[in-house]
Amino acid sequence: MVLSVASEFIENESEDVEKQDCELNAFYRLTARLKDTFKKLPICLIADSLYACENVFKQCKANNWNYLFRFKEDRIKSITDEFQALKNMEEEEGKKANVVKIRESEQRGEITWVNDIDYRGFGVNVFECELEDEKRKQKFTFITDIKITKNNAKKLMNAGRSRWRIENEGFNRQKNLRYHIEHASSQDYNAMKNHYLLTQITEIIMVLHEHGSKILRSMKKTIKEISSRLLEAFRGQTLTDEDIAQLGKPMQIRFT
Repeated sequence: MVLSVASEFIENESEDVEKQDCELNAFYRLTARLKDTFKKLPICLIADSLYACENVFKQCKANNWNYLFRFKEDRIKSITDEFQALKNMEEEEGKKANVVKIRESEQRGEITWVNDIDYRGFGVNVFECELEDEKRKQKFTFITDIKITKNNAKKLMNAGRSRWRIENEGFNRQKNLRYHIEHASSQDYNAMKNHYLLTQITEIIMVLHEHGSKILRSMKKTIKEISSRLLEAFRGQTLTDEDIAQLGKPMQIRFT
């Protein structure tokens, strides 16, 4: 399941603000709230290449968080140059210690990495994935503070690539498939934010409902039918003593 646990808005309420807000500024505000709300929760940030920068590295280190970001060649040139130089040096010397081959039913490729690249006092680790199947070739690079080994290289790759679920099962579903939030709901900025937060609450309820009901999954109902069924449950069904007793039982949640 992909669920939103917090939101931070970009605060440009008018066109004539002195300094434009941006994603990174919103990120720093969000991390402060996350740290305050989930003080002891182990967190690994997975994000795009925008967040691969010194200030984010500092924030992660201060919060004792891990990170795993997509990394584009032009994001931090010194890291890119050193990664390529060290990788080429090992290849020229005939060393292939930092390579894992991928041989799956429909996919072939390899993961190559270099650990402990120094960047302004931070030791960063970079790995490059080259994959090929019958349809296409793919190449992508990640940067992380987690030391890369033969045992975890593939897990890190899969974790990094799982970010598409946030886009497809999260924002894309909100924007295009269910709630059509690409359309402006109001000309009032606070009203727009409230509308979006209500949309997120609705999506959380829907996802929990869909994943929590085995009968519902087997029936393969449409989104409209599920929504109508859920609305009627809110209107007409009363929680029993047994339902309330279930709420007191501990839940096991895995964060990825």
